Order: sequence, then structure tokens, then C-alpha cells
Amino acid sequence: MLISVQALRAFAAWVVVCHHFMQIFFDFKASGPIGEFFVSKGAVGVDIFFVISGLVIYLSTCERDIPASRFIAYRLFRIVPAYWLYTLAMGLLLLWAAPWLPHQVIGWQNFLLSLAFIPSENPGGYGLYPTLNVGWTLNYEMLFYVLFSLVFLFERRHRVLIIASALFVVTEVLAGTGLISRFYGNDIIYEFLLGIAIAMIYQRGWIRQAVWLPLAGIVAALMLIQHLDNSQRLLNWGLPSALIVLCCISLEPLFRGSKLLKVLGDCSYSVYLLHVLVLYGGLLVAQRYGLDPYLVFAFCVPVIAIGAWISYEWIEKGLYVRMKGWLDARRAARRSVALS
Repeated sequence: MLISVQALRAFAAWVVVCHHFMQIFFDFKASGPIGEFFVSKGAVGVDIFFVISGLVIYLSTCERDIPASRFIAYRLFRIVPAYWLYTLAMGLLLLWAAPWLPHQVIGWQNFLLSLAFIPSENPGGYGLYPTLNVGWTLNYEMLFYVLFSLVFLFERRHRVLIIASALFVVTEVLAGTGLISRFYGNDIIYEFLLGIAIAMIYQRGWIRQAVWLPLAGIVAALMLIQHLDNSQRLLNWGLPSALIVLCCISLEPLFRGSKLLKVLGDCSYSVYLLHVLVLYGGLLVAQRYGLDPYLVFAFCVPVIAIGAWISYEWIEKGLYVRMKGWLDARRAARRSVALS
């Protein structure tokens, strides 16, 4: 486990939290350089997530041969329970708080398609977003997992070519010609490949441990992100995000052994899913009592952090261990019967 990657995962999640705080409380209208950064660049946390996802998935499977069905099952066990829970919670919040959240609308078709990770037009009229808006990224994640499962049907030396070809076919051919949703035509999907490339470099021992050069690389990447928009997301934000991930791995000795950073990284998925619910709750409180948005945000941060830790321990890790154990036990039982 690379603690540097865990730390970066936590950082990316909280950058997205700040981005959505500016959206929900200020409608993306902010003053000052910090507020402006989170308004215009905070979404880059998603790009960092995608690069890390490609890195982690490749490193965790590159030396293993497992059935594609088991790989998909393990990913579903890891992703689905928390996402379904918070999607349901968001749906209930929208039903209850509809008068105070006029731009957020729930529709049953969109809700059910959200649970199935199928992109659909949000009834609020602002694009292909699921009921829990941040779940749009999980639609890409699930597609990546499905396509990545194909690599286990081929020899290891062909796996990178297979996943790269599959992503190209989906994005440029199927989505490009309208055979599937235009949602999948976004070049952000190639950021998974950037993570895989970094994983291959790391696996070969080509990432040298250093301090000043990686720090300079991170600063350069942030400057690029600051001065470029996301109109060409893969080039303008994806490549700088990959550079940040690469440089953080080079800084691994500075992070190694930190239990706090590991926990923060572990909780990042729940932070990502939970924070919108907490922020909308904070908005309702702020509107009712006329409270300062930044004061409310100061209370939201520990609520998100503690809630995410509980969510990780009880839902993500707890259910994952139980469901994985159940699946492995069934597989062992079938193998025992076949050998008897």
C-alpha cells in the first residue's frame, strides 16, 4: 500500500468537497483567489481519482489471474453498497426538501438508472447526472471495471493493449457514432490509462525516490491546471494530474508509516459520496437561521470526516469483507464438491 497515493486520494476528495461547497452555497460565484480556484479548478480532484483508480486496479491485478466474473463481483462489493445507500438518502432528502432545493429534482426513472450506473438526463435539466450527482464519475468507473475484466481472458503481456483498445472502441466508435450514450465520448475516460502507465513505470522500478524534483513537478502541474481550462480535459487536467500522482509516489518516504494518512485515504470514497448530503443539510440550516456559509462549512467538515470514517468501517469495509467471504466460501464449496 502506497501511503503517498492514499494521501493524494484524500486530498483529491477534499478538493472536490470544497468545489461543491462553492457550488451549493455560492452558485459558483466566489471572490478571492482561493475561492476562485475551488470554483474553477476544484473538479480536478476527479481527474486525480481516475488516474489513481487506473494505477490501483492495475497494481492489484497485474500478477494475478482471476476469473473476470470474480473481479467484477469484488468491485461491485466495494462500490455498490455505499453508493446505493447515499443515493437513497439523497432521494429522500430531495423528496423532503424539494421546496428549499428548487434546482434539485428527483425522478423515478433517473433514480433507478442511477442505481444501475446507467447515464440518463437528470430531471433537473442540467445534464446526464444521477440522483446523487457525484455518481456520474462512478458510471465511468463501472465501465472501466467491466472493460478491465476482459483482460483476464488474455495473456498478461497483452492486457494493457486490450484495455486501451476497449476504451478506444467505446469512446471513439460506439459513443462517437451514437450507438451508446454520448456520456461515454468524454476523453476523461483515458485518464484510467494514465494511471495504468504510471503503475507499469512503478512496477519496473523507474520511479526514483526524491524530494525537490517531485515537489517542483507538483508545483508545475498545479500551475498548468491553474492556467488551463477543462475543454480538453485529458490534456489540460489529465496529464497534470498524472504528473501529480507520479511525483507523490516519488515522495513515498515522506509519507510511509503514517496511519492517519492511510485512514484518510481509506475514507476518501465515503467522503466523496457523503459530502453533498451534508453540504445540502448545511445549506438548509444556513438558510433557516441566516448563518454565515463559512461558519456552517466549518461544522460540515468534521461531520463529513466522522461520517465518512463510520461509513468506511461499517459499510465499505464491513460489508465488503462479509460479501467477499460469502463468495469465496461458495467457490470453495463448489470446488470441494467437484473434487469429491
